[in-house]
Amino acid sequence: MFKKDIFGNKLIIKKIVMFVFGAISKRRYKGFNELQIEGMEILRYLPENQVLFVSNHQTYFADATAMYHVFFAALNGQNDLKGIKYLFHTKNNIYYVAAKETMTSGILPRILMYVGAIPIIRTWRSKGKDVNRPVNFNDITNISKAIHDGWVITFPQGTTTPFKPIRRGTGHIIKTNKPIVIPIVIDGFRRSFDKKGLQIKKRGITQRMIIKPPLPIDYENDTIDKITEKITCAIEQHRDLIKVPPPSEKLKV
Repeated sequence: MFKKDIFGNKLIIKKIVMFVFGAISKRRYKGFNELQIEGMEILRYLPENQVLFVSNHQTYFADATAMYHVFFAALNGQNDLKGIKYLFHTKNNIYYVAAKETMTSGILPRILMYVGAIPIIRTWRSKGKDVNRPVNFNDITNISKAIHDGWVITFPQGTTTPFKPIRRGTGHIIKTNKPIVIPIVIDGFRRSFDKKGLQIKKRGITQRMIIKPPLPIDYENDTIDKITEKITCAIEQHRDLIKVPPPSEKLKV
């Protein structure tokens, strides 16, 4: 009852928060909207720790919330999100990387921090403006601690804007900690929710989540640029994939 996770959060409170918010958010993925999932079986064969999930990003909170649902359901032997039984048996060492300014922007985000947030100070962006800050090594240390303890979800583009480059810091973290890297591709969340992922924007949307096999990485010989390129392609954010609308045909006279 008095056990804590590596960041000092009491596990009993953490489990209660995960259950309550899991039950509240469930219909966003199995009700108001439908989440189609591929690759849930991959999750059941992963080790207890040293796993890093890399994904594209569409909303602040709905993306990671959906992943928690999928992870818990898969680890309880399910192939979908039916019922809420899986919320009684949660994995307590799942963490996610999030911007500190986002997680301290209100009461609800502060509560959601308890679920497993690793708040970081972004070096490239602050309050909607570009900045150039030095790296906060405490943030790097906390991410490494979380990887060694369990599973970590990260959105390596650091933004909800599609096709932005992967932050090089993700490559450094992978080179240093040598985790199993699992790519995830999501779609439909931007159409379903507002930017924060807290309010439902449209119902009846089919959301998708594809969990891919571990990314092949040579931790000793792959460069940071090589690793970031592999992640870019795996999460389908390569700029070559941008769909350019065909030029309009000239009117025939």
